[in-house]
Amino acid sequence: MKTPEPARAAAARLAHEAAAAAERAHAPYSRFRVGAVVRGGSGEIYRGANVENASFGLGTCAERVALASARVAGETTITDVAIACIDAAADAPLEARMPCGACRQWLQELAPDARIHIAGEARSFSVAELLPNPFTLRRR
Repeated sequence: MKTPEPARAAAARLAHEAAAAAERAHAPYSRFRVGAVVRGGSGEIYRGANVENASFGLGTCAERVALASARVAGETTITDVAIACIDAAADAPLEARMPCGACRQWLQELAPDARIHIAGEARSFSVAELLPNPFTLRRR
């Protein structure tokens, strides 16, 4: 589904913010900087960038940083998430710019109704499109 023009302009602004956040990434090992922004139900924007570590498994993704920032600020509703991979080749396929599996699970948990905007893409995605059969636990 193609995004309507006003929504497309808003998504482009969010993607621009995500690219700016990527400039602050700490990616000395992969040299693949990623930025993400989430818009909370309040309209506030929260930024994140990937932060790598010499112990590779201890790094964290931009999407998770932005989602955690929003949650810590008290946001319980996330309406939009934008992601920009500023070091991806201009002709990189969509698969090279999408959230990883761990981030998709975080999106399912913390932003299940959000629209996901990938910088350079004309359309947005739902979390269900990115993770059609998510892991869930029943809440008591």
